Amino acid sequence: MSIIPSFFGRRSNVFDPFSLDVWDPFDGFPFTNSISAPRPSDLANDVSAFAGGRIDWKETPEAHVFKADLPGLKKEEVKVEVEDGRVLQISGERNREAEEKNDKWHRVERSSGKFLRRFRLPENAKVDQVKAAMENGVLTVTMPKEETPKPEVKAIEISG
Repeated sequence: MSIIPSFFGRRSNVFDPFSLDVWDPFDGFPFTNSISAPRPSDLANDVSAFAGGRIDWKETPEAHVFKADLPGLKKEEVKVEVEDGRVLQISGERNREAEEKNDKWHRVERSSGKFLRRFRLPENAKVDQVKAAMENGVLTVTMPKEETPKPEVKAIEISG
């Protein structure tokens, strides 16, 4: 059972020192009802839903691997950058479908708009050797790790 209420945001771990997500304390909090006029933040919910997209980060013995689900996006619509030497930034934009004059929309749930995620990278990441690939709507960013030298084992004679 979580002691952190669900309205505190969608971050998987609020104590993660590498996550640079912006936390909105009112995200998902039910301040309005269907009768009242929409708030400006309600109008941006489609953007925030996409901006809060989930990204997996795993560390293998050889590399740091990031995987992001970006369905419907082409690789030309996604940008992967390393800024300030140690921050991985994944950004892009999904455009809203064009509305035709004769179209009658019943529901719009697919998110659109700009998205941006940042991750502070550990010291062992080789930021100059980043590789990114996109296949079937999944972006995979691979960043090799520097090899840590194994400690030398030196035999000590026992006197006595």
